[in-house]
Amino acid sequence: MKKTNRLVTVEEGWGPMGVGAEVIARVLEHAFDYLDAPPMRVHQEDVPLPYAANLEHLSLPSVEKIVKAAKAATYK
Repeated sequence: MKKTNRLVTVEEGWGPMGVGAEVIARVLEHAFDYLDAPPMRVHQEDVPLPYAANLEHLSLPSVEKIVKAAKAATYK
């Protein structure tokens, strides 16, 4: 596997206040010079809180979104 010095975070929570935001902030603070590209984030869609299970499923990160972000980080 090729090392790229890139970062992708994934979480089910809302992006701006999630753990992924904190991880990226700390990486940018301490390891900015080691990154080859800006960090990428996959998180819950920024939509009103869904009350139906099928709508909640659509708002959460999917395998497809995660794979797409990982591939984009690897092949840029």
